[in-house]
Order: sequence, then structure tokens, then C-alpha cells
Amino acid sequence: MDIKQLRYIVQIADSGSISKAGELLRVAQPSLSLQLKSVEEELGVQLLSRNARGVAMTENGKVFVEYARHILHLMNQIPEVLRSATSNPTGKVRVGLPTSASRGLSMPLIKAATHSYPNVKVHIVEAMTGYLDEWIQSGKLDIALLYNHRAFGNIAWTEMLIEELMVVAAVGSDVASMPKVEFAALAEMPLAVPAVPNILRNVLQLLANRLDVNIGNALDCDSLTAILKLVEGGYISVLPSFAVQQEVAAGILKTIPLVNPTPSWSLSVVVSKRTANVFCSEAIAKLMAETMRAMVENGQWRASLKEAPVRWVG
Repeated sequence: MDIKQLRYIVQIADSGSISKAGELLRVAQPSLSLQLKSVEEELGVQLLSRNARGVAMTENGKVFVEYARHILHLMNQIPEVLRSATSNPTGKVRVGLPTSASRGLSMPLIKAATHSYPNVKVHIVEAMTGYLDEWIQSGKLDIALLYNHRAFGNIAWTEMLIEELMVVAAVGSDVASMPKVEFAALAEMPLAVPAVPNILRNVLQLLANRLDVNIGNALDCDSLTAILKLVEGGYISVLPSFAVQQEVAAGILKTIPLVNPTPSWSLSVVVSKRTANVFCSEAIAKLMAETMRAMVENGQWRASLKEAPVRWVG
């Protein structure tokens, strides 16, 4: 049984005649009769009875037509429902942000979402990239911002930014007075960074291994808040400038270029294909990408844009 057969039988019931229904549907009477017989055989009941004036629905036929009308009505509503859901999504979206980006991105994203999609509730989840990566794959998150993202089958993603990592030191310290810091010099400095397998530590460790630079004596610390306190107390760290813009603006910390080489990472907006609300998730993901782009273009986010259009892969 298919939608075409439902339409045929409803039209026969409305017309009271197979021949009249055929004329309205522009379908030959024998074909209509064949379709009717096929449905009756499939259901094992008689839907129509013939009389001198044409055809009449049996009691089973009346029940069938009632349900068929409802199904056809729902089918006709699908385009309108989809248009409404796309233009005015409603629901809850869980957005995972890495700690270093959450401080600067959370408020602009919430403001943009409240303005553009007032019926969507955005739930911000802050965690390190490793956890976000795992949660987006399992469907515990609808959207995530990931560093150096790897492609997986159950997500769609777009690479947005390239962000350089910089040395962070306390204002007034010897390091803060330096115009730049050579990567090899990190081996001799009191360095506080997240532990392996944090993505930032992995980026630094890969470069260190390539250059035969020993950063194994770095203090392992998986808390950004604690790292910033350690830096205020005399340590240095390596972070994106976006993560410390509040402290830099307040004159507490300073960022210094890290060179030869300059470590960097890419940032991707990722959408889980297991999300329960596709319309909401895609709307907020695109809004987050647009918000990030605007922040880079107006100087709020020190990074380079990966590409002009937002293109979803996956």
C-alpha cells in the first residue's frame, strides 16, 4: 500500500464513482479498479460495494478513508512544518566549548542565539577538547568547537580558524619584557601547561620532539584557572591569546610571540549526526560559526579565517 493508492481510494469515496474519480485523477478506470482490488486483497477486507447509483463505502471502507484522509493531511503538512522548523527552530542544544575559548565565546554566542533564535535554549558545556571530542561522537553533545579536529563518520564539521599559540607571562616579569621567545627556550623556563593527552600539550610535544627540545619538566596542570594563577606567580604558559584577553586587558598578563617555530592549531565547529534536534543544532552551529567569523574580522579574536564560506563536511 502506498500514498498513491490512498489518494485514489479517497477520491473514489468522494466521487461516489470509479469512473468519475478516474476523470478527476486522470487515471483510467481499469487502473483504478486494479489499485482498489490490490489494497482490498492486502487488507483482506472489502472497501467498496457497488450499487445502481455507483459505489458506496463499506463500514471497513469508511474507517479506511478516515485514516487515509488523516495520513494525506499529514503528508501535505510536511513542507510547511519543515519551513517553520527551519526558520523558527525550537528546542534545546548542548554546545561544548573548550576552556580556552569558552571565556570569550560564551557570551557573544548566547547573545546571538537569544536574538536570532529566541525559542532555542543553549546549554553551554565547558571541558577540555579530548572530552568534547568523545561526547560529540557519542551524541552527548549536539555541537562542539574542537581543536585540530579529526574526521569521523557520525559528525559534520567546518574548519573555521587558525590560531597561533603564544607565551603568556606576568606583567613585570623578565619574560614579559622580551620581544619574542624562541621555542627552544621553553626547555629552560618554568613552564605550566596541560598534561598529555590534552591537545595543546600534544601540539607542543610534537614540535619539541621534532626539534629535540626537552619540555618534560613542565608542570602538568589541567585547569586554565590554575595555570593563570601559576603564571601570575612566576610561571609561564603557552596559550592562544583569546584565552587570556581579559587578563591582558586588565594589565595582569602579557602575551609574547613564540617563534622558530610558532605552534598553531585549527578550530572547527562540529555537529553531531546523532543530535535529537537537527534544525536547532544546525541553526546554532551556523550562528556560532558566523559569530566566530565576526569576532575575528572586528579584532576581538586574534586568529586567521580558514575560508570565506561556511561549508559543512560529513
